[in-house]
Amino acid sequence: MHRFRESDLFNPAEKVALELAEAMTRTPQQVTDELFDRVRKHYSEAEIVEMAAVIALENFRSRFNRCCGVEAHGFYPNLGEVLGAAGLVIRE
Repeated sequence: MHRFRESDLFNPAEKVALELAEAMTRTPQQVTDELFDRVRKHYSEAEIVEMAAVIALENFRSRFNRCCGVEAHGFYPNLGEVLGAAGLVIRE
């Protein structure tokens, strides 16, 4: 379960960016007008385009890697611990 919404580790702008990433990652994507309006309150048009592009790229890489069996190379061995502190969970 994602608990970033309740976490004190993120400010409102960061939380809405995480919501955008979460909505873009779902299949089918679930970016509503209401969510997009909240994103606009915190970010400029250029920032939204850049953020959406990065989220889309990470989704592409994740899906490509999973399809082709590309595994993590242990570049950040404490990632699970850091994400757990933020209320995020790595799904297998």
